Amino acid sequence: MKSQPLMLLLALVGLAGCANDPAPNEQMRLSEQALEQARAVGATDQLDTFKLAEDKLSRARVDMTSQDFRDARMRAEQAELDARLAEAQVLTRKSDEQLKVVQSRVQRLRKQLEVQP
Repeated sequence: MKSQPLMLLLALVGLAGCANDPAPNEQMRLSEQALEQARAVGATDQLDTFKLAEDKLSRARVDMTSQDFRDARMRAEQAELDARLAEAQVLTRKSDEQLKVVQSRVQRLRKQLEVQP
């Protein structure tokens, strides 16, 4: 009989712990901002990482409406990281393209210098 009140107390403490997760409003804002930045540099739905970030943020919004704040925070954090990765991928690709252009110009200049007496 004494274990029953203890079990009830543990259950209440467990429920109280779940209820203490605050709404991750700031994380949601950061995630949305990261998606906007990625979009601004050219990440689109065609980029798998960007699409994944959008999907995770969408699921985080659903979690927010159902007040599952722990999952909302986790998904929003993942969405932010995926969006930042998508942004980095786009910027890396653009940098690689610019590097190839510069290398091509350098090659042309070297050839021009070799031909001239």
